[in-house]
Amino acid sequence: MATLQIHVDDTLKNEADVLFSSLGLDTSTAVRIFLNAAVKRGGIPFPVQHKPIDDSLQEAVYDSRCCRNLNGPFESAEDAVASMLEG
Repeated sequence: MATLQIHVDDTLKNEADVLFSSLGLDTSTAVRIFLNAAVKRGGIPFPVQHKPIDDSLQEAVYDSRCCRNLNGPFESAEDAVASMLEG
């Protein structure tokens, strides 16, 4: 039998432990259930989608990747925040 190690935030781990315990499971069993369901489905066993981002955010991401329409450098963090709030 193989051992699987993953790193997760302590809070997430604790919340998952409480949830699975309320279902009569331990976290290891819940992970095995997930893995079995993924193998049987041939993918993640629930819909995975990313939320569409609005056009202005998408344009800002594109601009930052193309190094255009950028401001700065700034003298301080306060100047950078003030510049962001101007727009």
